[in-house]
Amino acid sequence: MDEYFKSLLTQISESYNFLKDMKDKPSDLDTIQVQLDKIHGLINVLCNKIETLDYKSDNFSELLKVAKTYIKSYDFNHIIDAYQLYSDDVMRIKNIRISILSSLEETKLISKIQAILQDWD
Repeated sequence: MDEYFKSLLTQISESYNFLKDMKDKPSDLDTIQVQLDKIHGLINVLCNKIETLDYKSDNFSELLKVAKTYIKSYDFNHIIDAYQLYSDDVMRIKNIRISILSSLEETKLISKIQAILQDWD
C-alpha cells in the first residue's frame, strides 16, 4: 500500500512542478486546467484511501487534514472558465497559475507531500 500512496503523492508533486515550470504562453489555460483537475482528483483519491484504510500515522493524519482543507477552500475551475475568453492574455494565465501554486503552498499541502516523499527515499 505504501507504493500506492507514494505513487499518488509523486503524481501530485509532479503536477505541481509542471505548473511551477510553465512559461505562461497563450493557450496554456487548457494545460493548467488539466493539471489542476489531476491534482484535485488525486487529492480526493488520497483522502478517500486514507479514510477507508484508517491510516493512523501522524504524517497521514496531518496530510488528510491539510488535503481536506485545500479541497474545501480552493476551487479555481470557475476562474479558469471565466478566463477562457482571455486565453491569449499571458498575464491572466500567469496570475491563475501563480494562484494555484500559492494555494498549494499556503495550505502547506505541497510541503507535506514533499516531506513524506523524502522520508520514503
